[in-house]
Amino acid sequence: MSTDFPHIPTPDAPTHRETVARHLRLTKPAGSLGRLEELGVFVAACQGQCPPRPFARPRVVIFAGDHGVAAHGVSAFPSEVTAQMVSNFLAGGAAINAMAATAGATVRVLDLAVDTDDAYPEAVTAHKVRRSSGSIDREDALTDAEVVAAITAGRAIADEEVDGGADLLIAGDMGIGNTTPAAVLIAALAGAEPVAVVGRGTGVDDQGWMRKAAAIRDGLRRARKVSANPVALLRTVGGADIAAMAAFLAQAAVRKTPVILDGLVSGAAALVAEELAPGASEWWVAGHRSVEPAHALVLEQLNLKPILDLDLRLGEGTGAVAALPLLSMAARVLAEMATFDDAGVSGRTIPLPELKVKNGGWR
Repeated sequence: MSTDFPHIPTPDAPTHRETVARHLRLTKPAGSLGRLEELGVFVAACQGQCPPRPFARPRVVIFAGDHGVAAHGVSAFPSEVTAQMVSNFLAGGAAINAMAATAGATVRVLDLAVDTDDAYPEAVTAHKVRRSSGSIDREDALTDAEVVAAITAGRAIADEEVDGGADLLIAGDMGIGNTTPAAVLIAALAGAEPVAVVGRGTGVDDQGWMRKAAAIRDGLRRARKVSANPVALLRTVGGADIAAMAAFLAQAAVRKTPVILDGLVSGAAALVAEELAPGASEWWVAGHRSVEPAHALVLEQLNLKPILDLDLRLGEGTGAVAALPLLSMAARVLAEMATFDDAGVSGRTIPLPELKVKNGGWR
C-alpha cells in the first residue's frame, strides 16, 4: 500500500474570518479572553462552522509499543512495564483514564509492538505490526514491510475513529524506552545535536542519562543518512508505535479533524507527520509544554504555542487531555455567549478615560 498522503486542506478561511468578527460582537472587550479567543477560532475553522459545535466525542488513542533500545539501560523501568500498563489502561486504572473521564473523552489503547505473551482483546491487537522494535542505536527499528504496515495502520485507525464519530483526536503513547527514538527523530528533523535532546524520560539517574545520550548519539548517526525521507526515517529510528502515530496525525488532517498534541513522543510523531503530509500541522494545537528538552524543538519547528505549562512528562496523552476542557470552553464561549445586540448591552466604543480597564478585561 502507498505511504503517500493526499493534499492537506487548510481549516476553513471564511469561517475563520466570520468567527473573529463574532468575537467582536460578544459581550466583552475585544481580545479580553486572550488565547481562549484564538482557540475558539481554531475550532470553528476546523469545523467550518460559526459558532462551533461543542465536542461530542473527543477520543484518546494510545499507541503502545516496546523498543529494543530499552534493553540497554535508557529507562528507569523495565520493558515489561509496557505490557503491564496496557492492562492498566484496559482496567481504567491509569492517569489518562481518570483525566479523560474528567475532560469528557474516551480512551482506546492499541498494541502496535508490545513485547508480550499477554492475551489482549482482539480490538487491542488488530493493528499489531511486530513484537518490539529494533534497537535503533545499532539496527533498524523496522523492516520496509513493517514501516508500511505501521503507516497503513495509523491511517486506518484515524479513519476508524472519525467514521465512528470522533470530532477531536488525541494521540497518547505507552512504551518503555520510547523517548529515546523520539529524541532521535526530533534531533534529525530539527538539526539538533544529541546533548540538546536528551531528557530524563521516566526519571533515569546520571548513569542512565549517559547511556541514553550514547544511544541517541548512535541512533542520530544512522538517522541523518535518511532524514530527508520520512518513511525511511521511521523505518530506521522510529518504531511501529511512533510510525503509526505519525500516520494517525497526518490522516486526522486529511479527515479535517482537529488534534490536541501531547508531549515528547507525540511531538516527534507530529514532526514526521508534517513531513509525510505538509500542512497537517494546521489542524493541530499543542496541549502543553513538556519538561523534556527536545519538546521545545518540536514546538519551535511546528510554530505551535502550548496551551498549558504544568511540568508534565508522563505521556499517555495526559498533557493534551489536560488542555481539552479549555478548548471545549473556547468553543462554548462562541456558541453560548450573548452578543451586545442579544443582551441589550452597549457595544459602542467608549473613550478610554471613561472606562476603567485593567489587563484588557472588565474591572
